[in-house]
This record gives sequence, structure tokens and C-alpha cells, in this order.
Amino acid sequence: MKQPETKKTALNRRVIIVEDDQDLRESIIKYLTLAGHDIDGVGSALQLYQNIAKENYALAVLDIGLPDQNGLVLAEYLRSNTEMRIIMLTARTSLDDKLAGYNSGADVYMVKPVDFQELSASITNILGRLDAFPHKSIDPEKTAPELSALANVKYLPWALDQRARTLHTPEGNVIELTGREFDFISCLASNGNEAVRHQVILKSLLYQDDESSKRSLESLIHRLRTKIVACCNTVPIKTLHGIGYCFSAPLTTR
Repeated sequence: MKQPETKKTALNRRVIIVEDDQDLRESIIKYLTLAGHDIDGVGSALQLYQNIAKENYALAVLDIGLPDQNGLVLAEYLRSNTEMRIIMLTARTSLDDKLAGYNSGADVYMVKPVDFQELSASITNILGRLDAFPHKSIDPEKTAPELSALANVKYLPWALDQRARTLHTPEGNVIELTGREFDFISCLASNGNEAVRHQVILKSLLYQDDESSKRSLESLIHRLRTKIVACCNTVPIKTLHGIGYCFSAPLTTR
């Protein structure tokens, strides 16, 4: 006699979509629900963190251009800290963007406007493979404290003081910047949470586009991250492999 499906198994087939376009998000949720999927939807990275602190999901459908955190950074976090599978759903069509999506942890990269039937089939395929080759279970005692902390983050902005050439953390700490460190942060700030390509950064810092300059840039970023770690638990300078860097937290200039 077939045993009834356990609550844990049901939870592990749940899907969450992270899309800040409310109309698109609601349309996808409606279609996928009618197709038989158990799906929740949120409009920001913060809301995702809040949900995964309380619920267990098997798969996340992520937009890249979220209002509070780059979707590539979010994908890297999910792949490193959870067993969730990832579908990137974005309007970005270049090969570099696709490679960045896969490098950040995406299982499938889909371009908008997406065919809902194809999206549903991709979800079914991934969940079917999870059933056939289940991942190791997550230790809730290990992951819950970290996820709960993320869910309670207030996302206070970092601040770049242009006159004093200092970086201010959400906790109120002040980080003194060298000229090139300031120029680097300014370059990232000018692009919001979006990725800034290596070539653009090198040009803004008056570096040549060669291997020696790339190594100099990597050394600069390492020193800057070391400064930030000394007074803050979070380093918002994220590497987007194959593309460049982004400042993944809210940042204001003054």
C-alpha cells in the first residue's frame, strides 16, 4: 500500500518566485498554480530571506534586477547556503549575462518574455530530478539562526561621503578610503545594485586594460574588503564572475 506523502516531502516541492513586477509575478503565480505547482511569490530579496527563514522551498525563480539586491548575488547566496535549485528569469539576453547567471548558481536561465508553459515544464523537470536524486537534508539548527538574522535585517543604507572620502557602514562605523578605493566605490555607486564590468572599472580608475592592471584592481579590492571586515560583518562588494563587481547593499552618496 502506498504511503501518504509526508509534510516534509510536500514542503520540498514548493517553489518561490522573486519578481518585483507585481503584474508579471501574479500572472506567473496564477498559471503555475493552475498547472499544479505549489508556489509563493515575493517582490524583493528581503522578502525572500523572510520567507526562507520560515518555510522550506525546493526551487527559486529569480529576477536579476531586484530593488534591494542583485539577483546574481542572491543566487550565489542560495546556492552556497541552501539546497534550493534556481531558475533565473530575466530580460538580459547577452552571453555574458547568461554565463554570469550560470556561474552564480542557476540551473536554468530563461529570458523574458517567458512562455509560462515552458517555465512550468522546467520546474517540473527540476523537481522530478530532485525526486530521483534527492539532496542531503538541511540541518535546521544550523541554517535557521542565519536565515532568521537575514529576515530581521533592516537594510539601512551604506553611505559614501564624497567630501571626506569615507564609507559609512549601517552600524555607524567610518572607513577611511584611499583615492582609488573611493573612485572604485563611486564607480559601483553610479550603477546602483547592477554589475559594473571590469573594463568600466579599470577605465574609471585610470588603469590600462591588461593583466597587470587587473591584478592591481584585485589587490585594491582585497585591501578594501579587509578594511570593511575589520568593522562590519557584511562585505557588500560582490564579485560577479565573468562580468565585474557590484555593491549589493543599499548605498547613498552625500
